Amino acid sequence: MLSINDALNQVLQQAKKIRDKREPIADTVPLEEALGLTLACDQISSIDVPPADNSAMDGYAINTQVLDDSPTKMPISQTIAAGSVTEPLVEGSAARILTGAEIPKNANAVVMQEQCELEDGYVVVPANIPPQNNIRQQGQDIKTGDCILQQGHRLRPQDIGLLASIGIAKVSVYRPLTVAILSTGDELVEPGNTLSTGKIFNSNRYLLKGFLQKLNFNILDLGVIEDTLAATKASLQKAAASADCIISTGGVSVGDEDHVKNAVTELGTLDVWRIALKPGKPLAFGTIDNTPFFGLPGNPVSTFVTFLLFVKPFLSLQQGQKHITPRAMYVTANFSNKANPKRQEYIRVRFNNGGLELFPNQSSGVLSSVVQADGLGVIPIGQTISPGDKIEYIPFDEFYR
Repeated sequence: MLSINDALNQVLQQAKKIRDKREPIADTVPLEEALGLTLACDQISSIDVPPADNSAMDGYAINTQVLDDSPTKMPISQTIAAGSVTEPLVEGSAARILTGAEIPKNANAVVMQEQCELEDGYVVVPANIPPQNNIRQQGQDIKTGDCILQQGHRLRPQDIGLLASIGIAKVSVYRPLTVAILSTGDELVEPGNTLSTGKIFNSNRYLLKGFLQKLNFNILDLGVIEDTLAATKASLQKAAASADCIISTGGVSVGDEDHVKNAVTELGTLDVWRIALKPGKPLAFGTIDNTPFFGLPGNPVSTFVTFLLFVKPFLSLQQGQKHITPRAMYVTANFSNKANPKRQEYIRVRFNNGGLELFPNQSSGVLSSVVQADGLGVIPIGQTISPGDKIEYIPFDEFYR
């Protein structure tokens, strides 16, 4: 069995080769349609943010040079709202100013209104107000020429807001990849139908579609294919002709009706098969007519884990993204776990009260474990875990960055 690192390196090297040979197509889209897409070029600011010094609060704009060592009484010479045109501050006066309004010329501080007292058109401000008090300085957030987002960044809601803050209305993004999915297994039944003896509902199809939709890829759904070598080869050839990547579930083990491995070796190449991983040992990776192919195990938790660990980073790199691997942290385990002498384990855990709780049933067929968990705990080969030990923890949210 290949180690997880060796298998992942092979997978990502293939993605890099594809990426180098075939640059993803770039489109220009309105900002409102860019969420979840990948930037095709750096985003450079043409303005300062904020564009001018402005007030951080409601209060009074003053020049601190006129203050005494005791509270100072000043006439109120003007009122400035956000977006209004300001006049220079009259010497010895204060300007009523609202949050976000531009600081008038000759003023160098803002005193929050709660610190001031009003007396018949005058304002009394306290002593010892420092220069630049409550002023957001021009360019404090972004300066002209700053690169605010890099090529290969997948756009989140906060990124969309940042682009809008510098006046960008359209962005160049990579066109989403098209990913073909297919399921193998005559035992599979679509939800909504009646189960007969020996049948199970096809959860993997919906699991994969959910992943791909959340990651903003286009989906070519080929459904369930018949458990024969001929049908498997025909479906894989159809997928290879239309998609940027193929994902199948089931049929990659060594049973009499597991035809995917043989079909792939006859149509193309199989580069990775059998990994020292639990769950998900019979993961397959190769190419069919130069189209990358992943054969994921049929057990739903194995599909879930192998997609996150291998397929997601592969697709992200192929799509042109730069951040492709999740960030992990070390957290205290509040459970014990026996050593696995042959395979690295990815267990379903939940972060609670500063430590990790173990989902009690770690079977690869128990899909409820990935619903009740909020991340994966990583147990290296041969390592026994006792309560209080620190283990690597990857929150599920890290895979969707």
